[in-house]
Amino acid sequence: MTLQIRHATHPEQLPGFDTAALRRHYLVDDLFVPDAITAVLTHHDRIVLAGARPTNGPLTLETYPQLRSEYFLERREAGIVNVGGPGTVTADGTKYELTTGACLYVGRGVREVVFEGPDAAFYLFSAPAHTAFPTAQVNPGEGNRLELGDQQTANRRTIDQYIHADGVQSCQVVLGVTTLHAGSTWNTMPAHTHDRRTECYLYFGLPETERIVHLLGEPDETRHVLVADRQAIISPSWSIHSGCGTSSYSFVWAMAGENQAFGDMDGVDVQDLR
Repeated sequence: MTLQIRHATHPEQLPGFDTAALRRHYLVDDLFVPDAITAVLTHHDRIVLAGARPTNGPLTLETYPQLRSEYFLERREAGIVNVGGPGTVTADGTKYELTTGACLYVGRGVREVVFEGPDAAFYLFSAPAHTAFPTAQVNPGEGNRLELGDQQTANRRTIDQYIHADGVQSCQVVLGVTTLHAGSTWNTMPAHTHDRRTECYLYFGLPETERIVHLLGEPDETRHVLVADRQAIISPSWSIHSGCGTSSYSFVWAMAGENQAFGDMDGVDVQDLR
């Protein structure tokens, strides 16, 4: 098992990035490899993104030499979302059935995590944790549900908050799933930044032939990256994170950083974007 390392970037670097550099720094396009666990660590808030595809048998989450830990969750916590067919996650001997879109929080100190299910695709978002909270499962529709946007502006969406201050408890991870309604394509517009948190998006439920135009960068210095199904974007605290698809889709949003307040964001008016 290897852990890909992405170093933190400064906003002043962005104007010099061509398309290849943008994709190299912010796009994670190879998380879901059959019969493997693939992982990327970004130095933005020391977040680890991983994908597990147990196509022909169970996969066990191991630690990585770069973490200098006895086991992966020795000093970390993780939120796991199944973006594929039904599967199971076993945490220290307790098995959890996860349907498509279901979430499992696994706290610091859990030694063994095993993924199973030939059609499942498990997305893992992990951050350092200074205390332990119990493992907890949330099925689709069981979290705090918000209905936002409008069909007139093509951003009608359902937000399911899973791991957050008033839901499943964690040390610092905040996580949920947003689903665009049929005919809607915009997410998170008007855009915003989180100067106190790094946020990552994992897009899923997108037809193979379609793409998301993901916007990033400082509000007055934006760039875009084309994103396919089951690909992730790392969004530094100084960057907006918004996108428009050629089809409706879903995405896992997850954050780690200074606080867990869902509403802690710095909004950007559309006319101020450049």
